Amino acid sequence: MHRIRAVSVLPTLFTLGNLICGFFAIVVASRVGAPLSAEVPTTSAINAVYEAGIFSLLDKQDPVHNCMLAGSLIFLAMIFDALDGHVARLAKSSSDFGAELDSLCDLVTFGVAPAFLLVKMCPGFTFNHSKLVWIIAATYACCAALRLARFNVESDEDDDHMGFSGLPSPAAASVPASFAILFYALRVDTNTLEHAPMIDAGIQRSLPFLAFVVALLMVSRIPFPHVANQLFRGQRSFGHVVGVLFALGAVMVAPGYVLPLLCTGFALSGPIRYGWQEWFQRKPHDEPLF
Repeated sequence: MHRIRAVSVLPTLFTLGNLICGFFAIVVASRVGAPLSAEVPTTSAINAVYEAGIFSLLDKQDPVHNCMLAGSLIFLAMIFDALDGHVARLAKSSSDFGAELDSLCDLVTFGVAPAFLLVKMCPGFTFNHSKLVWIIAATYACCAALRLARFNVESDEDDDHMGFSGLPSPAAASVPASFAILFYALRVDTNTLEHAPMIDAGIQRSLPFLAFVVALLMVSRIPFPHVANQLFRGQRSFGHVVGVLFALGAVMVAPGYVLPLLCTGFALSGPIRYGWQEWFQRKPHDEPLF
């Protein structure tokens, strides 16, 4: 047995920040009770006045707010997850301990938390198909665990970190997390969109099945790019910079509507590209689909 004699502090703190966000995402989502009907709750269901502050935000009893907050915490965890590897490489302190800790934290934040959130944020689907939604959620968590275990076994130090085999677990978690933020935009009392309840109901019927597809993409062999490295590493054209700034600006202006489009588009871009190359361009692939 080899004992660990030293641990790099800063990368470990970033990794544990990822875990803390995932833990609080589960805690906040657990405050949403089991649906008593297929009716979608709104923010008017709770008429309490809350004090300002971080802990008061985490302690609200509004189910709409809690689902949105859980999704936001998952996105915050993605920032910690993206930074810990870069910090470790800059500090030249990458280690097997850090890699294993990162995978354990990712399983909680990007496997268990989004699966649990999926059940809580679709009250209509959960009320009508309670067994099915729990089966889909459990399948999602299992696929995330398999994805992370396979990544640990197959990755090595020679990887260029520019792409992945299968959908990365943070990108997969961004899909249900982004729709939690969209549900908040649709269910908040100040929403003036005419067909918001109809859109909400339609998304609820389709989101669990989308999450099931995302779960399968995690354990697939379909290639996906490393978003952060592809966007920010090296020199890029002027148009590339303008496109990134435009996307960031759109997210800041209307996160509830833009994030689901971006996250779902990225998740589905892999199989669409794979199918196009396979059936139309007749391009051979080195690896099977699964």
